Amino acid sequence: MRKWIVIIVLTVAVTLNISFSKESLRDIYSRPSSEWPKPFIDEGVHWTELAVLPASPVDLQNDSVKNVVELGKALFFDTRLSGSEKISCATCHKPELNWTDGIEKSLGHEGAINKRNSPTIQNTWFYKRLFWDGRSGSLQDQAFAPINSSSEMHSDMPDVMRKLRRINGYKELFKKAFDSDEINPDKMAEAIATFEKTVVSNKTSFDKFLEGNKKALTKSELQGLHLFRTKARCMNCHNGAMFSDNQFHNNGFFFPDQISKDKGLYMFSHLDADTGKFKTPSLRDVVKTGPWMHNGSQHSLVDILNVYNQGGFARYDPLIQQIDLSKREIRDLLAFLNAISAPPVEFIKPAIPQ
Repeated sequence: MRKWIVIIVLTVAVTLNISFSKESLRDIYSRPSSEWPKPFIDEGVHWTELAVLPASPVDLQNDSVKNVVELGKALFFDTRLSGSEKISCATCHKPELNWTDGIEKSLGHEGAINKRNSPTIQNTWFYKRLFWDGRSGSLQDQAFAPINSSSEMHSDMPDVMRKLRRINGYKELFKKAFDSDEINPDKMAEAIATFEKTVVSNKTSFDKFLEGNKKALTKSELQGLHLFRTKARCMNCHNGAMFSDNQFHNNGFFFPDQISKDKGLYMFSHLDADTGKFKTPSLRDVVKTGPWMHNGSQHSLVDILNVYNQGGFARYDPLIQQIDLSKREIRDLLAFLNAISAPPVEFIKPAIPQ
């Protein structure tokens, strides 16, 4: 009976936007998530509750799978996959930078500036569609695009295959991975994709809190968690274990002249309603993966929060509304973003086959 009274009281309090004391928030969020206050979610929005970071879907206890991963790791760091032999996948996805490159827009062949920011490859197995515009439906398919892009790795698959087939070390790795020393594009893409599926975020303070360490979050971080789920409306787009709805939205973070140059999801769907929509990124490790947005235009999380607080630069999506957070609430929300961010998992770069 007491349990249901608590749930009713919490629901009424959230509905009326009554603030809980910081002390009581720790007790409230120490309960199972099914007993947490109801989040502020708009009608028709599909969402799931925030949860602990899931493990990689790759079984590294399986030796045959492990061999595929080792091959993919070598390929990921090998600059010989590019036309200039100066660029690898790791050029734009550095393990020490939470698998980003830390710059606004990635640099490609001969220093060419690409039109978009390089997102982290942590937890990429989660996404239903890849790239900011969703044009790829699998990690295997995604692996081909940068290699063949004239502005990125500036190579072509037949040339890459010729290079790899001349390297004895790769013959051995392909043999171990696939029981055959045949080297072809599909096997290469499968190996890179399998390796990428092993790149998972580190556990955060929030994960430790959910796993039972109820002191893992500070009072400010707890207040930020509550704001994230309620008044700040963040969970309309950033929910579930990965803090992403796996959808595409036009959040208005571009200059008016840019939408004609980069139409986002429209480039894949060719639907006018998708113009300016981009993939909702995971907020895991968000503090570590700036600059932010599809074009890398934002260099301050505080500035981003302030823009959302005012309802966005332009209200293209009804989910973005003015929320009128106080300066203290914005600080608490930023504290929670820190609590869902962690340094990258320790990583040893591979020896490149010769």
